[in-house]
Amino acid sequence: MTLYDRIQATASFIREKTNTKPTAGIILGSGLGGLVDIIEREATIPYSEIPNFPVSTVEGHSGQLIFGKIGNCPVMLMAGRFHYYEGYSMEEVTFPVRVMKALGVETVIVSNAAGGTNPGFAIGDLMIIKDHINICPEHPLRGPNDERLGTRFPDMSKAYDHGLIALAKEIAAERGISVRTGVYIGLQGPTFETPAEYRMLHILGADAVGMSTVAEVIVARHADMRVFAISVITDIGVSDVPITITHEEVLEAANAAAPKMAGLVEELVKRL
Repeated sequence: MTLYDRIQATASFIREKTNTKPTAGIILGSGLGGLVDIIEREATIPYSEIPNFPVSTVEGHSGQLIFGKIGNCPVMLMAGRFHYYEGYSMEEVTFPVRVMKALGVETVIVSNAAGGTNPGFAIGDLMIIKDHINICPEHPLRGPNDERLGTRFPDMSKAYDHGLIALAKEIAAERGISVRTGVYIGLQGPTFETPAEYRMLHILGADAVGMSTVAEVIVARHADMRVFAISVITDIGVSDVPITITHEEVLEAANAAAPKMAGLVEELVKRL
């Protein structure tokens, strides 16, 4: 079965489980599962029941597709994502984004927990992603291209929608939410970076680093969907004194910042 056929089969299964016809898709990162509370739920489908779907193995990723509304906007939400470091291929990691497109999603909102490489950042900051650097070892579009899914050579000069970035900044100002804007760099993981690597990544032009998001964004743009992405800075790796980082501390920092992010994302979706 081709990738296109698998996408259509999965989308067909999901349509039988929900009446929601989503126009926006939201991908939640580590510790940000509290964002599910902003949705007026219509249906919840565990990943384990969805044909062709991987299953998330990482703490902080519950593993459900949630359908419903935020305001008047019909949405689907991924409560938990998949990562290359879990052993999945990039095609598997990004498969849900393909399914979003097949279900009618026009705008994808991506969130993540990220390490700060910019020494001016602080733990708990929200960073709107304006661009990314991809240094992952496998590209999600590698292999034969199916023109039904997108063009062979997608333009990435405006990967992150400038209109959505401006709208999010406007909402943040209205709500008194402090936001940063920066460049996200994607690595394979699963190790957190060394102090030397944090410094190198900042020299390369990155303000934050993580193990997700980039492949999802590439595939969303390949499918001609608009993209907005935001990071919670959960640790700062640029320091003269090495700081030990644990996944539990990352989750704690992400959970602390989640209410601010939830408010911003909720209003953004309502204004789509």
